[in-house]
Amino acid sequence: MSDLFSSSEPPEMTSARPLADRLRPRTLSEVTGQEHLTGEDGVLTRMIASGSLGSMIFWGPPGTGKTTVARLLSGEAGLAFEQISAIFSGVADLKKVFESARARRMSGRQTLLFVDEIHRFNRAQQDSFLPVMEDGTVILVGATTENPSFELNAALLSRARVLTFKPHGEESLQELLKRAEETEGKPLPLDADARASLIRMADGDGRAALTLAEEVWRAARTDEIFDVDALQKIVQRRAPVYDKGQDGHYNLISALHKSVRGSDPDAALYYLCRMFDAGEDPLYLGRRLVRMAVEDIGLADPQALAICNAAKDAYDYLGSPEGELALAQACVYLATAPKSNGVYTAYKAAMRAAKENGSLLPPKHILNAPTKLMKGEGYGDGYRYDHDEPDAFSGQDYFPEKMGRKTFYDPPERGFEREIRKRLEWWAKLRRERS
Repeated sequence: MSDLFSSSEPPEMTSARPLADRLRPRTLSEVTGQEHLTGEDGVLTRMIASGSLGSMIFWGPPGTGKTTVARLLSGEAGLAFEQISAIFSGVADLKKVFESARARRMSGRQTLLFVDEIHRFNRAQQDSFLPVMEDGTVILVGATTENPSFELNAALLSRARVLTFKPHGEESLQELLKRAEETEGKPLPLDADARASLIRMADGDGRAALTLAEEVWRAARTDEIFDVDALQKIVQRRAPVYDKGQDGHYNLISALHKSVRGSDPDAALYYLCRMFDAGEDPLYLGRRLVRMAVEDIGLADPQALAICNAAKDAYDYLGSPEGELALAQACVYLATAPKSNGVYTAYKAAMRAAKENGSLLPPKHILNAPTKLMKGEGYGDGYRYDHDEPDAFSGQDYFPEKMGRKTFYDPPERGFEREIRKRLEWWAKLRRERS
């Protein structure tokens, strides 16, 4: 792939730019690793062909091309490009960008506003985008590494399409390295195993792969070829000892999770240590342990989640390798804890009900009536304050009237949930008596 700089730019300035920056694609068709978006039949390719772009959220891991694709979109659609970062911008910066976009629109040109790390904006700041999205002042393209469902306002999500960016696979990372070799005019001084190791080190991040390649070129002497051990010494990073397709990564985390779920602390500890030894990010393992605590132990042992979070904090405090023992302790605790997916299955059932009955209003007796109008409409009528009732329980119905009572949570007779079940049965008995 040819250099991205114009011929008028001095060669010394060209070489001073990071390789990842010099290799930025110039068209959507040159983007690698995101064929479902930028390929011949990709979503964004079709949008450009139709001549109509809407606001979008780009969701995906670092180094997958979110910023580059946003910039290329603006160019191919003939839009002005504005870029801000939620980390460094506030309300005043947003107002300036919106004012510039309005002035541009008055002259007949629309603006594509790219917001990096959009999930870092708080709820009020996210709401400020709504008017300029609705009136067409800007086409918003937000980039986030976090799940938009949890980090972005529902109102913002309802006005934007979420497009998922995938981590680079081995094939697309190989393509990036080939382009880098063409640009540099020389091959990477790595043997086949070291080249495969570098790709695994990048872990799906195209920018990381090119940065690692730059480090290798800087370190290599004339006619020197690095093997895996030499590569690790140069870049001071260890590649996870997984197979090339990353199946090993997913196989081991699956084995760890199922060993915990199956109450086998020895097998769980074995797989945890294998992942430590392979160079897996300990904080990734800490996040997986937290997930196991809420999915497979739940309220059978409410301490499980607290212990996993404490283990994560201990690792943050101690670092590696001392902090790994805290994660091992949490792993063994989870494997030996009573198991329950009661909350997990209840959550899924409640989510299905929420999607099916999302337009139903709560019953008026449990709604506040802060105005006379609302009071006159019956808001709050008949509400009984549970603390004033016998046993601090009124037995009122809290579901929407058209929906009727539903049961989502059915705690098993295990661990602490045995006590929760007794409470629920007692309250059900009181509800029947007082209805």
